[in-house]
Amino acid sequence: MKTPKELYYQETHEWVKVEGDFAYIGITDFAQDELGEVVFIEMPEVEDQLSKDTEFATVESVKAASDLIAPVSGVIVEINEELEDSPELLNEDSYENWIVKIELEDKSELEGLMDADAYKKLTSE
Repeated sequence: MKTPKELYYQETHEWVKVEGDFAYIGITDFAQDELGEVVFIEMPEVEDQLSKDTEFATVESVKAASDLIAPVSGVIVEINEELEDSPELLNEDSYENWIVKIELEDKSELEGLMDADAYKKLTSE
């Protein structure tokens, strides 16, 4: 399973990619593998406020539905509209297919997230 080193990770299997004052958020390769075939994503709206550790979307697969938990706070500036029509893209490449792009509210929240090595250790246990 892939675990890109440049990303931040959360125990609930979301990842964060930071670009300046913005962050892309998606689900990890481990998460999509555990879920199985993704069939639907309930997306938030652009301009919604995300608060760290609160639910922001739901991913449904043939096995289960899973709530996504915001790893950081901020305002949604973009959603990945391709996923609304083709949610299975998360199974093809969960790191290429981010779910939301936000304007970061507090970069210090990133300090509470895991690096790739810590996340690999978590998912191997």
